[in-house]
Amino acid sequence: MLSGLERHGQSPDGFLHTVGIAKSQMANPKARVALSRYAALYRGVSAALADEGFALFSRPLKPGAFEFLCRAVISAADLQEALQRAGRYLELLLDDLAVALTVERDAAVLTIRQVNPLPVDAAGRIFAFEWLLRLLHDLAAWLTAQPLALDAVRFPYARPAHAADYARIFAPHCEFGDLGDQGDQGDQGNFGDGVGAMLQARFSRACLALPLRRDEAALRAYLKEAPASITTLYRGDRVYAQRVRDALKAALPENRSLPDLARAMFVSPRTLHRRLEAEGTSFRAIRDGLRQELAIEWLTKSERPLQQIAADLGFADGAAFYRAFSAWTGSSPRGYRMENR
Repeated sequence: MLSGLERHGQSPDGFLHTVGIAKSQMANPKARVALSRYAALYRGVSAALADEGFALFSRPLKPGAFEFLCRAVISAADLQEALQRAGRYLELLLDDLAVALTVERDAAVLTIRQVNPLPVDAAGRIFAFEWLLRLLHDLAAWLTAQPLALDAVRFPYARPAHAADYARIFAPHCEFGDLGDQGDQGDQGNFGDGVGAMLQARFSRACLALPLRRDEAALRAYLKEAPASITTLYRGDRVYAQRVRDALKAALPENRSLPDLARAMFVSPRTLHRRLEAEGTSFRAIRDGLRQELAIEWLTKSERPLQQIAADLGFADGAAFYRAFSAWTGSSPRGYRMENR
């Protein structure tokens, strides 16, 4: 991420200092930085270069590229169409990497293929592949409003020293080396210009039929932090938040309480509260977020009466739903439906 600054004559030291990362940490393979500082560094470098791709590619990804990637895919009917649109959109912007989606009998495969030399060293090439995979993976999870588990990923370069972390970040099964190799390449720099190399990420083909669950209002909120925020999310970071959300959704229109869910998870209410807090959320935030998401979907994509929506979401009456929805969106449910059908 920092190498692009140096190639453009800017010292990375100032950026590191601004976000509170000690320069000495950069040479320590065991050093770790807070996710918030990483996100701040991500935004700072991107802004300084006016390039959302950190100068990793032969052409810059000008500011706004990610926003219009989101806008290109958000109206798709399902995840398969969204990923296909993403590949076509990125083809217009990237001359070096191409994205394709293929469907096999038991899996979907997202392929990132290098089609031209990248203007970076070995570490920059690795970061380019992994950054683009995480960008697309996390965007897909956001669009469908649920985790999208990768089953396996094949990376087209040698096994790195931190390979043990890949199971936490990407998938439970990660392989390294060019497709067709029988083992590791040994040296990360031993890949020529990399043209023809392919990263392949496999996941359940059933996920391709998932409907997209985001609208314009959700996108505006999302873009306030993304993409810096989504590239700091790890596979296991929000286990309890997702379990609470799934349980609340399954119970509707019944309202389950935090103590009730804690008992079902075999933890104390205090422990559940603490673990949700560690994941950056709360029981109330999850409950309200779920209700808001479902309300927006039902208002814009169905003819369900307002009173029925209120009841299905577990509100005591229509007035309570009206107050909550107005607080979430600044609009009444009826007005929102008329404007966004």
